[in-house]
Amino acid sequence: MKLWSKGFEPDKIIEEFTVGNDRELDLRLARYDVIGSMAHIRMLESIGLLKSDELEVLLAALSDILEVIDQGRFTIEPGVEDIHSQIEFMLTERLGDIGKKIHSGRSRNDQVLVDLKLFMRDELRNIANAVDALFRRLQSLSEAHKDKLMPGYTHLQIAMPSSFGLWFGAYAEALTDDMTIVKAAYDITNQNPLGSAAGYGSSFPLDRKKTTALLHFADLHYNVVAAQMSRGKTERAVAFAISAIASTLGHFAMDVCMYMCQNFGFITFPDELTTGSSIMPHKKNPDVFEIMRGKCNRLQAVSNEIALLTANLPLGYNRDLQLLKDIIFPATSTLIECLHMCDFMLQHIIVNSNILDDKKYDYLFTVEDVNRMVIEGTPFREAYRTIGLQVREGKYKPSREVHHTHPGSIGNLCTAEICAKMDKIMATFK
Repeated sequence: MKLWSKGFEPDKIIEEFTVGNDRELDLRLARYDVIGSMAHIRMLESIGLLKSDELEVLLAALSDILEVIDQGRFTIEPGVEDIHSQIEFMLTERLGDIGKKIHSGRSRNDQVLVDLKLFMRDELRNIANAVDALFRRLQSLSEAHKDKLMPGYTHLQIAMPSSFGLWFGAYAEALTDDMTIVKAAYDITNQNPLGSAAGYGSSFPLDRKKTTALLHFADLHYNVVAAQMSRGKTERAVAFAISAIASTLGHFAMDVCMYMCQNFGFITFPDELTTGSSIMPHKKNPDVFEIMRGKCNRLQAVSNEIALLTANLPLGYNRDLQLLKDIIFPATSTLIECLHMCDFMLQHIIVNSNILDDKKYDYLFTVEDVNRMVIEGTPFREAYRTIGLQVREGKYKPSREVHHTHPGSIGNLCTAEICAKMDKIMATFK
């Protein structure tokens, strides 16, 4: 049962190797294939390739299939090659020859392209919403704990005073940068390839602007060859966006693992959100954030895997491109899972107070005291040498006062301004 069948079937071992697990992956495209087909046949009717009564019958049948999909009852039958074949065979079985008319002016090449574009557009929206939720959580924690100081580090050596407000807020703003990349991927994805057929257009007078409007794409992939070239390029753009967020999330997970360590002791979580040891009764292991860190590290490899898979392919469709689904589909799911889990864990984070009371953090305040002397009139280099000499001779006594007021510092987190950045980007996805 293949749309391209010419009266013979390939050897079974060939089919198993070339199809692989594509049927299972295709189930995630099912509703998008129906939605794309609905737009396509509306366009076919508008240019005279379908009669109005045929359109109504086809739309009703496709609506029934969509309902089956949304109820989770849709399957690809054994022997059916892919999602496109399954839906067309269901229509043909129900409607006869009318069902066979749905493919006019379309190839499976542009059919799967539009399915993937619609799928990835929705996935990017889901990612954006998950990032936005985590962003709001981080900003809320930043405000709630803005007055709690913590050590800042360079080279993993204590450097200057920081704060939990600064720490949480830093990752919130880092996510706005990542969302700029997500927006770029969304703009690349949000272009209509339908009507490019096998990559060289069609002799039918297809109204490609009509399907663009029906499917709510922002624009067309105008050049039909360029539309086909977007396969792989779109996935790579999405993978770059995933990688950017994963980098930020993985970095944050590392901080959490480190700050939970008894040598730091900055934060903790309720016992039920940590794991223990089979022989050490005192252990509270940050397994959630360790797994998150590992998954995010793997996600950062996805763009490279796609780049290698698509490198130097000849122009036009190549079957290698089928393997992209096996890479990008799990990646979007994994990232969303990690974002949701991070948000969940942060709902229960416990921030320790008075961390800097420990004498080992005295040297955090050297820069504060140098700056205080400068404000009082001492030249900077002289103040620097004075405090440095006190440190070397063991005579340094910190003032433990922090006076940071400039934008983005401990005393002026600019939470509203950072939120405005995210609001502007999120408007793209609404």
